[in-house]
Amino acid sequence: MSDGVSGIRTPELKIRQTERGIAIAIRVTPSAARDAIDGLGEFGGDPVLKARVRAVPEDGKANVALEALVADWLHVPRSTVTVIQGAKSRIKIVSIDGNAIGLSALVAARLAKLRSAGL
Repeated sequence: MSDGVSGIRTPELKIRQTERGIAIAIRVTPSAARDAIDGLGEFGGDPVLKARVRAVPEDGKANVALEALVADWLHVPRSTVTVIQGAKSRIKIVSIDGNAIGLSALVAARLAKLRSAGL
């Protein structure tokens, strides 16, 4: 469903439509024990997807690992996922190229699966 201003919303996570697909906010924890999407959280009052990557936060390694993790989580080609904002921040905006409606539904389905798993 569209909110008329910023794109499509799931109950918690805002999914912004872009010219090339969608963009979502992700809070990343680098240098973690494993790569994982951990569910939803909040940062500054805004909902974000929580992720952990094993890569260290230097020379863009954590960003590359995050892009690969999101691509794997959504089962989309790695080349369609890009960190477009927050390269040196824990909060990043990640763009996923493709059909915005299909990608939004895919994100919503993956989030529902996380919720059913208790994350």
